[in-house]
Amino acid sequence: MNNKPALTLFLAAPRGFCAGVDRAIKIVEMALEKWGAPVYVRHEIVHNKFVVDGLRDKGAVFVDELDQCPDDRPVIFSAHGVPKTVPAEATKREMIFVDATCPLVSKVHIEASRHFDNGLQMIMIGHEGHPETIGTMGQLPDGKVLLVEKPDDVAGLKVLDAANLAFVTQTTLSVDDTKDIIAALQARFPAIKGPHKEDICYATTNRQDAVKAMAQQVPAMLVVGAPNSSNSRRLVEVGRKAGCNYSQLVQRATEIDWRALDGISSIGITAGASAPEVLVNEVIDAFKSRFDVTVQTIETAQENVEFKVPRVLRQAG
Repeated sequence: MNNKPALTLFLAAPRGFCAGVDRAIKIVEMALEKWGAPVYVRHEIVHNKFVVDGLRDKGAVFVDELDQCPDDRPVIFSAHGVPKTVPAEATKREMIFVDATCPLVSKVHIEASRHFDNGLQMIMIGHEGHPETIGTMGQLPDGKVLLVEKPDDVAGLKVLDAANLAFVTQTTLSVDDTKDIIAALQARFPAIKGPHKEDICYATTNRQDAVKAMAQQVPAMLVVGAPNSSNSRRLVEVGRKAGCNYSQLVQRATEIDWRALDGISSIGITAGASAPEVLVNEVIDAFKSRFDVTVQTIETAQENVEFKVPRVLRQAG
C-alpha cells in the first residue's frame, strides 16, 4: 500500500542546456579527443560544478588566466567570452586556442565594436565582475565602456555626448529588469541606439517565460543551477516576482530543504541554461522517493537551435 503523500510536479519547458552551453562542452570534449589530455580551459567552460568536474575527470585543466597555461598545450576560452587581449596574447605565444564563446555573446561583441568604430560611446547593461561582462567590455579599450547594473545607475552616468551613445546588454539578464534599465536610458538619452535585435538570448527569455507561466500554479519552485550562474539566479528572481515566493536555487538533490516543503501538494522544477538534465532527473527522483508524484510539463516554447563547433575541431585530427 502506498502511504506517500500525493504531489504534482510541474516541469518547465524549455529548461536546462541551451545551444551555446551544449556547443562549449562539445568543444572541450572534441579538443580532448583531438589533442589528448591535458587541454587547458580559461575559466569554467560553463557555470556548473557537475559539468566542470566531469570534464576535469576527462583531462581538462581549468585555470583563471592564460599565464597559467603552458605554450605547448591547447587552450579553450569559455562560453562567456573573453577580452580581446586574451586571444591576442595566445597568438603572440603561438598557442593553439579554440574560442568556445557562445555565438550570441559574439554577436554582442561585434555590436559593441561596430558602434565604437562609428564614434558612439558604449554603455553596457550587465553585472560587474561577471565573465561575460568582462569579456564584452574588453572588446574596447580600457575605460571606454560605461557599466549600468540597475535603473538608478542611469542618473549618475557621465557621458561625453548625449547625442552619440549606444548600449548593449549581457545575454543572461532578467528580461523585465533589463526593460526597466533600457527605459531609464532612453528617458535620459533619447538619441541612444540599441541593438537591432534583443541582446538577451532566446534561451534566457524562453526559460524566464516558462517560469512565469509555472509560478502562477505552484506554491514552491526549485531552480537547478549553480550559484555563480547568472541565468539560473535570474530564474529564481523571476519566479519570486511572478508570485511564487518560495523559489530556491539548488545545485543537487542533496541541497533540497525538505522541512521547508513540508505539506506541499505541488512544486515547480526548472533548470538554468548550464545545468544538465541528469541533475533535474536526480531532483525528480528525490521527490519520487518521498511522494506519490504526478509529473506535468508546462511548455511555453520549443527550441531547435544548434551552433556548429569551430572548423579546427571538425577536421580530421
